[in-house]
Amino acid sequence: MTDTATPQEEIQEVQPAEAEGTAAQQQPSADGRPPRAPRAPRQPRQQQTQKQKPKQAAQQQQPQRARKVHPALEKLFELYPNMFGARFLPLKLGVFQDLLEKHPDDFKKDELKVALGLHARSTRYLEAVAAGLARHDLDGNAVEPVAPEHVHHAILELHRRRVQRKPGEDLRAQLVARIARAVEASGLDREAYAVLVRSRDEETNAVLDEALAELARQAAKREALLRAFEASGRSSEHEFAEMYGMDAGEVGRTLARARAERQPAAPAA
Repeated sequence: MTDTATPQEEIQEVQPAEAEGTAAQQQPSADGRPPRAPRAPRQPRQQQTQKQKPKQAAQQQQPQRARKVHPALEKLFELYPNMFGARFLPLKLGVFQDLLEKHPDDFKKDELKVALGLHARSTRYLEAVAAGLARHDLDGNAVEPVAPEHVHHAILELHRRRVQRKPGEDLRAQLVARIARAVEASGLDREAYAVLVRSRDEETNAVLDEALAELARQAAKREALLRAFEASGRSSEHEFAEMYGMDAGEVGRTLARARAERQPAAPAA
């Protein structure tokens, strides 16, 4: 029998040997005991494997179910691909009413409300809000900034989703750093920002306090550097940086920021 024998050829070759064994077993033994019952012939391995393969192939070929897209979202993508397509941008407040007025025959009020809710809760949209991108109208024009509290809540929600995807990974440091950047980008002082975003959740408030404390430490270092420069008697920032072996460009930027922080901060809106 060759390696390329078909299952039928293997069966034909195996059967004679098994028949001889069966005949031998049917003869009485020397001590007069009854003969053993013949064993059922074993199926060739290749035939067993071929029986399993179609089932495995069928399981692998089953297509994954595609997510259903809300019909109103499909229509929004068709009408405004730059806003609801490859890139998501924060939408201006009141865009729901704008859509109803521009397309009274294309959207039902309740369906549009559901579709916009799905869009605004998507991870891609939240990333755009958390990044601090401006709100845009339906023509793609930036019209207003996203409120600091909206940026903050988007950051918290994205963090919650990442924790669910990576339950064993410590992502707290990333959250603290991102909130710290959001505080600085808001243009508000630390106290005003805290008033806007503080909630009843003790855990998120603790993260906020950690971010604010880190910002306070950084501000204290900048102020200390400015005072050291003022007390050094040096006429230029470049000379001051050379005296301490620091990068002149970095020193200049730090001193400029420290001077700006001495100015009164913008009040909360």
